[in-house]
Amino acid sequence: MKKEVQEFLKSDMLQRYVIGDLSSRESMAVEQFIGTYEEVAEAYEKLQDNLEVLANFEAVNPPKDLFAKIESQLDDSKVISLKRRSSRMTWISVAASVSALIFAVTSVLLYQQNRQLNSENNVVVEEIFDLRQDIENNNNKLNQLAEELSKLNDPDSKKYVLTGNERAKNLKTVAYINPVEKTSMIDVITLPQLPEEQYYQMWAEFQDKMVNIGVLDASERKLRPIPYMENAVALSITIENKNGESKSEDNQVAEISLKNNK
Repeated sequence: MKKEVQEFLKSDMLQRYVIGDLSSRESMAVEQFIGTYEEVAEAYEKLQDNLEVLANFEAVNPPKDLFAKIESQLDDSKVISLKRRSSRMTWISVAASVSALIFAVTSVLLYQQNRQLNSENNVVVEEIFDLRQDIENNNNKLNQLAEELSKLNDPDSKKYVLTGNERAKNLKTVAYINPVEKTSMIDVITLPQLPEEQYYQMWAEFQDKMVNIGVLDASERKLRPIPYMENAVALSITIENKNGESKSEDNQVAEISLKNNK
């Protein structure tokens, strides 16, 4: 393998290309590598397959409607009744009364308009804050996605598919174990429904014991880390009773050896 191909595969350019985190110029460079080198094309296909595993990540909720209608309430203006004055009122008094009325009406309208603008400004500030929070949350999820994708694409990462026996025919769970980085991850694909008093338990099997490494829950259908178990010889899944009366070795519904893939 050429040195430039090795350096390219060791970088994160391919992962960033898949999730759309590159500039146009960088994307063109990656596409040239994919079209030129078979090793890069194979790595790209593997990334595409791994993206399907990550498809069950939580969807990002859209931001609140920035253009939501603002309901404003205006104070009722008091109606002032004016008694007719005698015809002897001079035109100066009439003009003064009209001016005072215009001033009062204008003041009320300006006050109401100012209140509405202040309310709108407060809503806009809140929406901007929410948008910033959404952007930050989306960036965090994008970084997490890139990190998980990098772990799945690591050549040292091994994939183990656990399928159910006759007691749980539709059960399917995938484990990803990296003995070099000493990390383990689990992806729950399907879990047949159990009675309320039972649950699925995952185990790491050793020569002389079984170690509990977590409960499997159908509601948590996303890639998540599990404890890494050094020198484990197999992984298994059992059905347990919440009252603790069952024996794990008698309730096994899935098992896979770790020896052949090391």
